[in-house]
Amino acid sequence: MSAPNGNPSGVQPSSAQPSGAGARGRRSHGERSEKPLELRFVRSATTLVQLPRTTAEVAMVGRSNVGKSSLINKLAGRKGLAQVSKTPGRTRVINLFSLIKPGDGPVVPTSEVEHGVVDLPGYGYAAVSKKEKSGWPAMIESYLLRRESLRMLFVLVDGEIGPTRLDLQMLDWLRHNELPHMVVATKADKVKPSKLATRKREVSRACYLDPDDIFWVSVASDAGVDALRRAVRTLLVHG
Repeated sequence: MSAPNGNPSGVQPSSAQPSGAGARGRRSHGERSEKPLELRFVRSATTLVQLPRTTAEVAMVGRSNVGKSSLINKLAGRKGLAQVSKTPGRTRVINLFSLIKPGDGPVVPTSEVEHGVVDLPGYGYAAVSKKEKSGWPAMIESYLLRRESLRMLFVLVDGEIGPTRLDLQMLDWLRHNELPHMVVATKADKVKPSKLATRKREVSRACYLDPDDIFWVSVASDAGVDALRRAVRTLLVHG
């Protein structure tokens, strides 16, 4: 059932996430916890040329209010790294973060970054002018089509309500352009444990994927966060 051209990397949620991991995010006895990603903010940009080059990069995209910035903060173990707002759509620029390794020097916004994590503007609702909002599709499209170091795009969908029309349009566009991508279902804690298996099947069917091809995560309960951290590290450092 999996759609073609989505994930040529070999990284799979089913292999990264412990078996039986559910909405509560509990770990089995003896299971190793994945360390938070050591992320540092590099710079914001409205065009691709404003971004420093990277050796390898992953990015996150999704509709407004799906929780991109909150998830980046959770992956990094830092609440204030990416700006979080109660108003949907507050990420209006391309935000680049650098994955720091032991021995790395200070981050310089104009220098080349080895491993990058990008927070892209959310699509859909946002309390901004029509002129500003109209520029977002071109900004995101230019980044996705021309960023040579991009190894994976994580498409975030709301696990509670399922993929919206805009989410499905994004997935269709990515498949058409043969861009590497994986789906991350957020807010797993809002799905009742008794309904989680059914919800996973519904979301995967709507995205034309197998259930094991989707990361299920929760910022509130930590469910799936270790698996996603592991996948990001693998793509950036070992991919």
